[in-house]
Amino acid sequence: MKGHTKIAIVGGGIVGCSIAYHLTLLGEKDVVILEKGDLTSGSTWHAAGLVGQLRSSRNVTQMLKYSVDLYGRLEAETGQHTGFEPVGGIRVASSEDRYKELQRAATMSKTFGLPMDILTPAEVVALFPAMIQDEIAGAANLPTDGFAEPSSVTMALARGARNRGATIYTETRVTDMQVRGDGTFQMETSQGTLTSDYFVNCAGNWAYELGQMVGVNVPVQPMEHQYMVTKPLDGVPKGLPTLRDPDNLVYYKEENQGLIMGGYEHNPKVWAYEGIPQDFGQQLLPADYEQFEGISQLSLRRTPCLENAEIIKLINGPEAFTPDGDPIMGEAPDLKNYFVAAGFNAFGIAAGGGAGKMMAEWILEGAPSIDLWALDILRFGKYHHSRAYVRDRTIESYAHHYAMSWPHEEFESCRPLRTSPLFTRLKEQGAVFGVKFGWERPNWFAPKGVEARDELTFGRPNWFEHVGNEHRHIRKKAALIDQSSFAKFEVFGPGSLDFLQKITCNEMDKPPGTLTYTQMLTEDGGIACDLTVTAIEKNNFYITTGTGFETHDLAWMRKFLPPDNSVYIQTVTSARSVLNLCGPLSRKILQSLTRDDFSNEGFPYLTAKEITLGYAPVRALRVTYVGELGWELHIPAEYALYVYNLLWEAGKEFDLINAGYRAIESLRLEKGYRYWSGDITPDYTPYEAGLGFCVKLGKGKFNGRDALIQQKEKGVQRKLCTITVDNPRAVAVGKEAILDGEKVIGNVTSSGYGYTVEKTILLAYLPIEYANPGTEVNVEIMMQTFAGIVEKTAVYDHNSSRIKS
Repeated sequence: MKGHTKIAIVGGGIVGCSIAYHLTLLGEKDVVILEKGDLTSGSTWHAAGLVGQLRSSRNVTQMLKYSVDLYGRLEAETGQHTGFEPVGGIRVASSEDRYKELQRAATMSKTFGLPMDILTPAEVVALFPAMIQDEIAGAANLPTDGFAEPSSVTMALARGARNRGATIYTETRVTDMQVRGDGTFQMETSQGTLTSDYFVNCAGNWAYELGQMVGVNVPVQPMEHQYMVTKPLDGVPKGLPTLRDPDNLVYYKEENQGLIMGGYEHNPKVWAYEGIPQDFGQQLLPADYEQFEGISQLSLRRTPCLENAEIIKLINGPEAFTPDGDPIMGEAPDLKNYFVAAGFNAFGIAAGGGAGKMMAEWILEGAPSIDLWALDILRFGKYHHSRAYVRDRTIESYAHHYAMSWPHEEFESCRPLRTSPLFTRLKEQGAVFGVKFGWERPNWFAPKGVEARDELTFGRPNWFEHVGNEHRHIRKKAALIDQSSFAKFEVFGPGSLDFLQKITCNEMDKPPGTLTYTQMLTEDGGIACDLTVTAIEKNNFYITTGTGFETHDLAWMRKFLPPDNSVYIQTVTSARSVLNLCGPLSRKILQSLTRDDFSNEGFPYLTAKEITLGYAPVRALRVTYVGELGWELHIPAEYALYVYNLLWEAGKEFDLINAGYRAIESLRLEKGYRYWSGDITPDYTPYEAGLGFCVKLGKGKFNGRDALIQQKEKGVQRKLCTITVDNPRAVAVGKEAILDGEKVIGNVTSSGYGYTVEKTILLAYLPIEYANPGTEVNVEIMMQTFAGIVEKTAVYDHNSSRIKS
């Protein structure tokens, strides 16, 4: 066995072999795979092998499209049979609501460049004659979907990797591991000791245990997943497309003129919560016919031919699932050069090819070629270290696998977990909470006599008018919004100013008490972080960023810390609550409670002060995300309830109300304010996103500066635009298509309703020739086309006079 390798991959399933294949494709030959058994002996070997491509994320869909492309040519390259058959993939809607979901998916598919055909009941039965037409509202077929033989594809990837120099050790279990003083990794294995510069955890069901050896948390939970295999059936020809009937919780794949049938039950079973048995290898779990009975009965509604089918076997294999149903990929936040690719939630075969390519780029180039925030391990927080949380939320996630994908739906398990000091008070006042990064956040407030709950729909939701009232109240009077969940950091030390100057694109050398809105960029000029920096004093800064980005933004900043210990970063999210007092009457409310000067001259826009409200110390930041006069009040958490009550009493004279995050969303869309991970990501630069005002090229060297200079010289080819649709039937919730005739010209990044302008608003990147205000475009929403028009970035208060008054 080798003593050292540049890159060690633990796990010889489809993902591990794909990473090795793509690393060698990029020219890196010093790669070793360690597999405790034989290749595929984890969960790959017993996978059903369906290869679907459409996901809710454009970039994740692109990753899966690459898998299909790769599987189609892999056999010719390696000489190894893959069993890949692009027979198409059908999704049946057995209810009217499901058909609406399909229509939304069809529009989404169009924007993602993925062919998808809507079928009538008769057409879908003609494609899959083993099923009956009863209760089919409609169907869709993705003709480039299909299936593969999981073990064969994996062997082809392994052969390709070996042919280019990779080494594979089977029957080699990692028994212990440590990080050495120089940052390299040392693995003790059943075949000897191996060290490496990079480490990749592709251990699937074992990923959590492997991570724990060096303190890396990989929040996967193995779940039992079953499917049955039948003998040949009458009416089942070879070459049938795959079929999913999510209303009946089942999927199908033709095999030897019989059927594979499995599903995702609402009462799934956790496996090995206390730890995977040491001797568990290439094994199945005992068939659980009682557990499978529910799925079996539902399948008979769609395929009654199974009632008398002869069953060859019922396969029960453990699969690694995650709390949110998405895979875990990327570099660990707490350990440099430790990468993870695990928890593929039973679509590892579909993802394997593309995931390998993305991970190889991540390892060798520092980032994948497309933004994969939806899959990034940095989306998880400290609360994901709780095994009980991971188990309970994963149960819900698994059970939701084939549930309806409603707009604005919230998880229900493991709540409440993280709450602000105002949680009980706001709940008493009708708050309907959503959850973000474990935090309970008020989405909207139900007036007296209105039930405080969301009713899920593809149309106008039950909270539509109530959120509209909150929106209009903020525009005309004032409201309080609990935004305590903001991620918050203190950056301090003698090197802090120089540090921030180098990792941000805006000017940081400003007087104490100044706020600066800025981005942190990749070397390509893409937007890695989007945040606000407050200068507290020289070399002491206070940073606020989005709730869900705490782990991500902290990890990004830590990557660039100088080695001389001249800069320190401290997370203070839980130490300070935040009350957003916003609206044209907010100044009068605050001024009634303090001697501090809140006039426009005494407290200008984008400045901060340490003040007192009543008896409480408060850091007041004059900044807005709703487009009105207002202040964020950052309060030591123990004072938060006191300050809230003080403001509430003072605000009665001014008709102060509570408001929630859905009002924020509507208000910010009218102002064209961007949201990181949607409107702005590493795929887009500040110039393309309309944030050129944040770029100060003259301040000196900073990350991404050279790329921005080049782009500024050449000019941008696309631009983030605001589009409005003046039609009450246009209910947009994201991923809509922007068209010129039938040609897709743009992808929507955010959408919603603007209650002041009384129009649907969409933010979308358009080719520069379409970006001029007044340009007419078509907007496709759930397969219906509406007339849209490109507007100025802000359709409300374009000159921002209200926020600066």
